[in-house]
Amino acid sequence: MKYILSHKEHPVLAIDIDEGTGTISKLGEVYSIERLPVSVQRKKDIIDRRTLNEWWVGRCIPASRSGLRTLLDTLFISSPQLLLTKCYGLSLSDQYWVKPKNSSLQWKDINFFDNPFSEDVGNILFGDFPDDKEDFNLLSPDNTSDGWLKKKWVIGNSKCQLIKSGSGTYRQEAYNEVLASAIMRRLEIPHIPYEVITIDEYPHSLCNNFISKETDLIPAWQILQTIKKSNNVSYYGHYVNCCKSLGLSNIIDFLDRMLTVDYIISNEDRHYNNFGVIRNASTLELINSAPIYDCGTSMWYNVLTTRIPQPIDKTPSKPFKKNHNEQIKLVTSFDWFDKKALSGIDEELRDILSDSITIDNERKDRLCYGLLSRIELLDEAIKNHKTDSKK
Repeated sequence: MKYILSHKEHPVLAIDIDEGTGTISKLGEVYSIERLPVSVQRKKDIIDRRTLNEWWVGRCIPASRSGLRTLLDTLFISSPQLLLTKCYGLSLSDQYWVKPKNSSLQWKDINFFDNPFSEDVGNILFGDFPDDKEDFNLLSPDNTSDGWLKKKWVIGNSKCQLIKSGSGTYRQEAYNEVLASAIMRRLEIPHIPYEVITIDEYPHSLCNNFISKETDLIPAWQILQTIKKSNNVSYYGHYVNCCKSLGLSNIIDFLDRMLTVDYIISNEDRHYNNFGVIRNASTLELINSAPIYDCGTSMWYNVLTTRIPQPIDKTPSKPFKKNHNEQIKLVTSFDWFDKKALSGIDEELRDILSDSITIDNERKDRLCYGLLSRIELLDEAIKNHKTDSKK
């Protein structure tokens, strides 16, 4: 099938998409090379189809997503890539889409920011099956959502909102999101606020979409592709270099705050797809780092209660170092950090957990103690940083 890859109302590139695999099989005429996804590599006007496909396939629901197999079986579809063209590749994270060649479709009439979308895909991912498959509508942003937890987009209070489930016995991720929001609110760090809602008696997180039809979210993994990495440069240094080359000068300040918050909450999964930058979709200029979001896989969310808190040297981290003890050393300055602002945060956590049916009192006690322990460990790390700075 022949399509025009577009960015808002701007045609970007003619492409062929294989009907059997859902991947881009052929490239055609180039209309706007500057509007290609930033991760797509090119030499002059020759576009690399491999990196374009990496970007395209990266838009689909990952194979690790809970409920995906059931969704595909229900729809008689063999792979998540084949869902992409069912929604024209539309997303609520950026303004890219694919338009069938010779189609009269227009961006203003089809994008999910201005127009309603189906919740059928998200409902199936949550185990709610339609009575009549003939009426099933695949025009959904859930076809282009990432992450392994069950999630779905809904329209609530006239806003696009994302609902995400928890995992395991404790279903703790939703509470962790609210705790992270509280910490960042106290420290005055730009972030996405979360709340806990109950679905079928279990906790889920809810947040508003922070991308509008005027912006694009560009994940860190795409930013990292914009410059060839030298062997003698760390991934932290490479990310900083890439951001600065794209005009984002305050990236180190953002990373200082993100790594500090992740240290406090013992975040295990700050991967290159859940932080990034926001771009103006009209001028293509980077606006700023995206506010911090997606902090659920933290606070020993899947650790047995009796093993909370874990020793500092066993606390895994991402994306730049394998453990938080090493990663916190990447922070260049703690001058902005106010420990007093976190006074009483353990009691706020206890209040956040007060209505949980999945977390008993012993676990609440250990989580509160563990949180205070992390703050004290951070205090020690800050003292060591000041000592090392004086040497």
